[in-house]
Amino acid sequence: MLHSYFRPTLLAALLTAGTLAAQAQQPVSYPLSSNMDKQQLAQVLADTLYIQQNYTKTEHRIAMRDGVKLYTVIYAPNDADKVRYPVMLSRTPYAVGPYEAGKYKKSLGPSSTMMREGYIFAYQDVRGRYMSEGEFVNMRPAKDAPKGKNDIDEGTDTFDTIEWLVKKGPKNNGRVGQWGISYPGFYTAIGLLGRHPALKASSPQAPIADWFWDDFHHNGAFFLPHAFNFLASFGLPRPAPTPTGNPRFDHGTPDGYDFFMKMGPLKNADARYYKGQVAFWNEMMQHPNYDEFWQARNLRPHLKNLNKQTAVLTVGGFNDAEDLFGALKIYESIEKQNPGMQNGLVMGPWVHGGWARGTGEVVGNVAYGESPSLYYQKEIEAPFFKSYLKDNKRPNVPEATVFEGGTNKWRTFDAWPPKQAQERTMYFQADGKIGFEAPNGGQAEFDQYISDPAKPVPSNENMATGMTREYMTDDQRFASRRPDVLTYQTDVLTEDLTLAGPIEALLQVATTGTDADWVVKIIDVYPNDTPDNARLNPAVKLGGYQQMVRSEVMRGRFRNSFSQPEAFVPNQVTAVPFTVQDLCHTFRKGHRLMVQVQSSWFPMVDRNPQTFVPNIFEADEKDFQTANHRLYHSPAKASQLKVRVL
Repeated sequence: MLHSYFRPTLLAALLTAGTLAAQAQQPVSYPLSSNMDKQQLAQVLADTLYIQQNYTKTEHRIAMRDGVKLYTVIYAPNDADKVRYPVMLSRTPYAVGPYEAGKYKKSLGPSSTMMREGYIFAYQDVRGRYMSEGEFVNMRPAKDAPKGKNDIDEGTDTFDTIEWLVKKGPKNNGRVGQWGISYPGFYTAIGLLGRHPALKASSPQAPIADWFWDDFHHNGAFFLPHAFNFLASFGLPRPAPTPTGNPRFDHGTPDGYDFFMKMGPLKNADARYYKGQVAFWNEMMQHPNYDEFWQARNLRPHLKNLNKQTAVLTVGGFNDAEDLFGALKIYESIEKQNPGMQNGLVMGPWVHGGWARGTGEVVGNVAYGESPSLYYQKEIEAPFFKSYLKDNKRPNVPEATVFEGGTNKWRTFDAWPPKQAQERTMYFQADGKIGFEAPNGGQAEFDQYISDPAKPVPSNENMATGMTREYMTDDQRFASRRPDVLTYQTDVLTEDLTLAGPIEALLQVATTGTDADWVVKIIDVYPNDTPDNARLNPAVKLGGYQQMVRSEVMRGRFRNSFSQPEAFVPNQVTAVPFTVQDLCHTFRKGHRLMVQVQSSWFPMVDRNPQTFVPNIFEADEKDFQTANHRLYHSPAKASQLKVRVL
């Protein structure tokens, strides 16, 4: 981060350097982030100047088959009349501005590398957002066989847009690529359903795949601040096309734990803050289970019979706090349902969208080596699009390119999860142990703790009103010291242990209540003599650091069905199976592997009342009850994790 005394001097120097060359060019269209380092700031200013000197911006309203016009901004290279460039399309609900004539974006395309290679970049406000006409529908359900001009979805809108771009847009070579991160990643993935023959390369990046597991939900548990904060702005109505968005919600405090505790049960959110203005929040509150409402927003089963002439590269981050599930499942769904299709996966150490901004070298308190983001942009992403859109040939790229944490190196595989990974079982044991040996009895059969919804386990130590980007690498020592968190760990490892792929958890539990959440955290415990990293905050001590590597929550009522929740029978031992999302991490020799189990994770996950109510989102204060939870690790009731070991 630039220090405040240095930033204006550097900014002035860089702007002065570019002023003579730019002369009458327009200024930077968006404010620069104060979190940029010197190198990033210089890159932004250089990119801005390059765009203004080498691209021409035009604005269009492209008519869809039903007559609705979608606002589209096109940046074409100045020599597009002489050189036939391919088109890169990004469809977004987040604004394609700046909308003012003569004002330019400060970056184009997925990266500076591709911007300088020369493409026609087209940005489109999706139906019902910002300057586009029509009605916006959150994750508009896909239609496998649209009929008639008024039967539309995001696949038909993508098809109609590509058709216009190829035939009526700037002169081009007839090939189109599409990319997008997060919600635009969803629009990229669903764009495959349009099956336009000109779409030759598609890269869904951190795409939403199914909103009962992505973003707002994890195994039915509700990610409260993420949903609340996002919809408080994004979810407000937009009655007519507009170039401006909605302001962010003002919590009135930096303390999210305190804010959401004082809010109380979820139904207070609308009564106190939204006042009926956020329709999608109220829809979510009416659909706590995986019913038709959510099933219609599951893109995965529709990703079949795709155009095999379109190559796909799905990208995600192992530290993506929002859409890790989506990247893994979009890749998996295309792979299973489209044999023979060129379908690749890239998973790096990044936070949400981190591969497109910055170097990706540090996440929170964890360093990942030199420039994983720049490596991806230059060695993977740019060659992928160039091969299919310019060279018209299939590149020699691996099926899966995956960053291995712990050793901080890239690995390639011919499948994901890796075929060579061997499935093994780690068992919870007495005395806070976990290992590959099954429990043999003769010791305590369970561990237990009191879970009190009035004093939930904090999701992190940071003072924040939202879900922090870095929480997935946070130090967990604060949690391991709480009496309502169970902690298990291996002995000090005598050799490296590499886990790759998903983890299947099977918890044998009992509760005095009738409902409960179960959180599992996989943690890399550093040796006590680990030296501090000079690049990190000096206050961060890495000796004994407990780095969260992977975590997941399971809402216990959904243990047998996500559509038909079931109460627990008090004090009855019950199996709770669920999947902990994929990782690729080496626990180094001298480290330990730790697992923590808890039943609250607040405010990141809403509080389970621990009393079964049919609609958990309608729970009252009286429903929130303290409960005693047990985790069993006996030979007959063995809680365990099935892992894949490389």
